[in-house]
Amino acid sequence: MAIILALCAASVFGVADYCGGRASRSVSPMVVTVLGQSAGFIVLLSAALLVGSDLPPLSDWLWGGIAGIAGASGLLAFYRAMGSGFMTVVAPISAVTSTALPVVFGLSTGERPGVLALLGIPIALVAVALISDVLGPHHRRAPRKILMFALVSGMAFGTVYVILGNTNDDGGLWPVVAMRMASIPFMTIVMLSARRRPSEAKGSLPIVFASGILDSTANALYLLAAREGLVSIVATINSFYPASTLLLATRLDRERIHRPQILGLVIAVMALVLISLS
Repeated sequence: MAIILALCAASVFGVADYCGGRASRSVSPMVVTVLGQSAGFIVLLSAALLVGSDLPPLSDWLWGGIAGIAGASGLLAFYRAMGSGFMTVVAPISAVTSTALPVVFGLSTGERPGVLALLGIPIALVAVALISDVLGPHHRRAPRKILMFALVSGMAFGTVYVILGNTNDDGGLWPVVAMRMASIPFMTIVMLSARRRPSEAKGSLPIVFASGILDSTANALYLLAAREGLVSIVATINSFYPASTLLLATRLDRERIHRPQILGLVIAVMALVLISLS
């Protein structure tokens, strides 16, 4: 079940990134994040109330808030790096870093995946890099500043994954609700400080809301997956999210898929099989 949930989380994360990327072409990423996460918060709160689980301990609320600030900070760094034009460099660095952090954390705290899974994890990281088009024809050497932004975003996302994987198992969806309760005010302050206004998104509200709702849904799915399985395994499978972004871009935007990306998709399937058989 953990593998299925992690795959679902990865798929939804990828679609959310696609929607957010499309919206950010005409709207400030800060506005997209604030409005999208606000819409996602309403959905998450409704789902948490419907599930009817008991409220988690104060520690989960605190850690959820920290995860929310980390995730929002990661988005700011990620969008800043992606907007530089070095997407084929930024995407794999962020994805691989966000995966490596929870994998290292899980292994250092006593998680012991099977031999096949340990073989599949590094193969999965190679697949992610290829899917992100690190060898594409437009790949260029990025400035050190952009590399740092990409690295910071990956570390921030990885921190979120670690925190969610270590919340109370009986806490329902409340840790993800706590994330949004912290990230929305934080991002609103950042948005207003940059003199951006929600009215900028007037003509793009459907896709802006979709990006936030899908991102919140993906976080909830990841939380459930991490409770069912090892964080090191769940985070690795979740790292496949660029695949769904790639597929949408090729279908809807008619972007060309390169041979290394096709190879990456094949390798990703191999890695998933190894992990699943472990």
